[in-house]
Amino acid sequence: MPEKKRVMKAAIFSGIGKIECREVPIPEINEREILLRVGAASICGTDLRIFKNGHFKIKEGQEIILGHEFSGTIWEVGSKVKGFEEGMRVGVAPNIGCGKCRYCRMGKIHLCRDYDAFGISINGAFAEYVKIDERAIYQGNIIRINDETSFDEIALAEPLSCCYNGYESVGTKPGETVLIVGAGPIGALHLQLQRLAGARLVMIADLSSERLRIVERFNPDITIDTSKEDLYENVMNYTDGIGADVIITACTAPEIQQLSLKMAARLGRINFFGGLPKGKDEVLLNTNIIHYNGLIVTGTTGASVSQYEKSIKLIESKKVVTKALITRRFKVEQIKDAFEYAGSGEGLKTVIEF
Repeated sequence: MPEKKRVMKAAIFSGIGKIECREVPIPEINEREILLRVGAASICGTDLRIFKNGHFKIKEGQEIILGHEFSGTIWEVGSKVKGFEEGMRVGVAPNIGCGKCRYCRMGKIHLCRDYDAFGISINGAFAEYVKIDERAIYQGNIIRINDETSFDEIALAEPLSCCYNGYESVGTKPGETVLIVGAGPIGALHLQLQRLAGARLVMIADLSSERLRIVERFNPDITIDTSKEDLYENVMNYTDGIGADVIITACTAPEIQQLSLKMAARLGRINFFGGLPKGKDEVLLNTNIIHYNGLIVTGTTGASVSQYEKSIKLIESKKVVTKALITRRFKVEQIKDAFEYAGSGEGLKTVIEF
């Protein structure tokens, strides 16, 4: 390996609308920690929301390195850490549970009320190096990856794992019809998972004709441009008036959550995947539709370590393609340009490469 440095380049978030690349000391690790050299880190919608609005876990005046979708090479291993060695290529699940609550005991660390997360409450991966503390190591967050899969592909294992969580909640069966509302990177990942589940008809809808054009590379059966076409009418037309067996709202629109009940087939399952912005999170739902049609309405957020590991295996086996989602790559020195592009909605995923 090259000689180890003492300073690194990192993107520092210092307050709403403030992020810049600086040189900072490389983290020092103790005997129970690991230092990771970051290979790639992708920008998430959560990063953009933190940049615009802040986060309750980041105090005013606090500086932190964002970035929770990442992979890299183990650079240094504490003397008491077993099972890992320098040079090992890995992906890292970002959420760290308290380890004591009922949700952690269930393996649902992403639902822990007292969680920590890389790039949110502890320094993340928009930096050349990131420290992995012992809680993440012994909780199983570090997953070894093969030599054939690129770091940028594995960086997208985290959003894929969140989609996997949503997929498990609706339990798509072979031959069913699926509607995904939202043709962003999350919608494209959901599309691939629904294909693997054996859905016979996958429809994807969005207001952006550009995003629908990009998502065509993942071969949806039907695309619906809701800036020009009526969503409800199209769904009912393509399903012979029955409605979709599975609906995933991969968007932040309250009206889509309302409409999803009407577009679902009897005994259909709906996953409210996209969270709603503050002030628009009180939604009036006709619960009689749920009652009389026997609908199951689910909500999911984040993912377990097990779902993250399964997502890595799907990427390594090429069952899910993540490289095709990456529309721009930037260096950490270009972090402001990277955030501007990611927030523009022009492409799908934006990756910081090292």
